[in-house]
Amino acid sequence: MPLPSLRHQNLLHLIRQHGGMSTKELAKRLGVSEATVRRDLATLAGQGLLQREHGGALLPEGEPPYAVKLARHQGVKLAIAQRAMPLVPDGATIVLDSGTTTLALARLLAGKPIRAVVLDIPLAQALAQGETEVLLVGGRARNGFYSLVGPWVEELLERVRADLFFLGADAFDAEGVTNHTFEEAAVKRKAMAVSRKTVLLADGSKWGKRAPAFVTSLSALDRVVTDLKDPALEALVKVEVVSGAV
Repeated sequence: MPLPSLRHQNLLHLIRQHGGMSTKELAKRLGVSEATVRRDLATLAGQGLLQREHGGALLPEGEPPYAVKLARHQGVKLAIAQRAMPLVPDGATIVLDSGTTTLALARLLAGKPIRAVVLDIPLAQALAQGETEVLLVGGRARNGFYSLVGPWVEELLERVRADLFFLGADAFDAEGVTNHTFEEAAVKRKAMAVSRKTVLLADGSKWGKRAPAFVTSLSALDRVVTDLKDPALEALVKVEVVSGAV
């Protein structure tokens, strides 16, 4: 086993390289137990060098690892997806943003006679069943996060005319929706431009926070489906509030 100081350096290098990683993946990469990784994370978090999350760690104010996102607020995400599902009639053409809340919706829509343009790989895997027609937009897959980004994505989206875009978010506040990466933000804006309506699906933990890359103002949205009841949000956009108990 490497000396703790060297192991800490290697761990921080991995976190900085990927923006965030799960405890399981860190243990595998470093060749140590998950218990050792958890102790190292506690030490480094105490020094302010990283931010601990359930199931992993990330750079302070960085993007959580996909596994961490997937484990968060599962009941709320399902409730949001259940509320959003009736918005999609048979025969509709929709765009589904990358993310774990839209993944919950994709699982409910799988097999439905619709056409779905998807912006990450897990969405395509979840939807490709029955009568659902799935279109992948190509581009570059973000390692560890699986979203599709880059000019190829934007060029293909330019040819799409969708009824509805289900938008995900890393954060949103009174000024609008924001994201951790500028590449993803550009893809989201393009998807909005080719869709008649945009619906934000976001749990309340993201409200009042801000990430570096601006996506859109709240006034550009048709509605927000969330578990958050906040008059400040409701004054800015139509809100459908769900319960986290599913």
